[in-house]
Amino acid sequence: MKRREFITLLGGAAAAWPLAARAQQQDRMRRIGVLMPQAESDPEQRSWTTAFATRLRELGWRQGENAQIDYRWLGGDTTRAASLAKELVDLQPDVILAATNTPAVALRQYTLAIPIVFTQVSDPVAAGLVTNLARPEGNITGFTVFEFAMAGKWIEALKECAPGLTRAAVFFDPGSSPWPLYLRAIEAAAPSLGVKLIPFPVQSDAEIERAFAGFATEPNGAIVAIPTATVVRRREKIIALAAQHHLPAMYPFRFFVAGGGLMSYGTNLADLYRRAAFYIDRILKGSKPADLPVQQPTKFEFVINIKTANALGLTMPPGLLVRADEVIE
Repeated sequence: MKRREFITLLGGAAAAWPLAARAQQQDRMRRIGVLMPQAESDPEQRSWTTAFATRLRELGWRQGENAQIDYRWLGGDTTRAASLAKELVDLQPDVILAATNTPAVALRQYTLAIPIVFTQVSDPVAAGLVTNLARPEGNITGFTVFEFAMAGKWIEALKECAPGLTRAAVFFDPGSSPWPLYLRAIEAAAPSLGVKLIPFPVQSDAEIERAFAGFATEPNGAIVAIPTATVVRRREKIIALAAQHHLPAMYPFRFFVAGGGLMSYGTNLADLYRRAAFYIDRILKGSKPADLPVQQPTKFEFVINIKTANALGLTMPPGLLVRADEVIE
């Protein structure tokens, strides 16, 4: 072979090598950990993880081919967060998805090296996950679930559909750190609407039943459900008791209304999981969490269940119906 031909051949191989190396890097099996707050049997949890996995496939990450996704489920038991977080970290995944505050905080305690993408976190700065939304620093970034000012809209919508409303029970899990911020936003809106708020910390079916029994003894009441772990996990109980006691209720997510609740206004959670998959893809391709800003929700939905409204004897104002993104008949 002539010297010039050899040099040309060598140069071509050198140029091709980085491309081949990058292709090989993406094709090799990558490990993704996922820590979810509720049970694997929960249909909503499954719908969100399905949205997440589907988006990953669209981005080229196929379970069993070039990606291994390891799921862990708290089953609504926050005391299991530490052990399951450690279990995932011990697997040494390339990146971890942490859904909601408790899993994210637990994972943060066990690794400052493995990249973490959170979703459904209310206030990542207050939770100690990041120091700055625009520049998260460290190994963690992700997507917030609410703007707390939205909570004021919950009580406003209830007053609009039930003008005689004078009292509202606010249900929340006292073990969930963001609840005071939601309550504060509701308290800011309630006085101008002539509504007295009665907070009810609940962590069990028995506490929920006692709260309803005590609250329903007086008229002109309604329920506001703050998006905390117990409220989500025991949503069927809350929805059933609201119907039994003939109380209109506002919920934070669509799946409450699909399950028979009256109204919801909140973030489209499947969208958050699809966006989280995009960040996972970026990290697997070399981006650092510190360079990916924490993002706030962009897709919201207001949902009304007309069947439930009729059962409560409520006539939904046209203004509310026009604003609804979905009306369940």
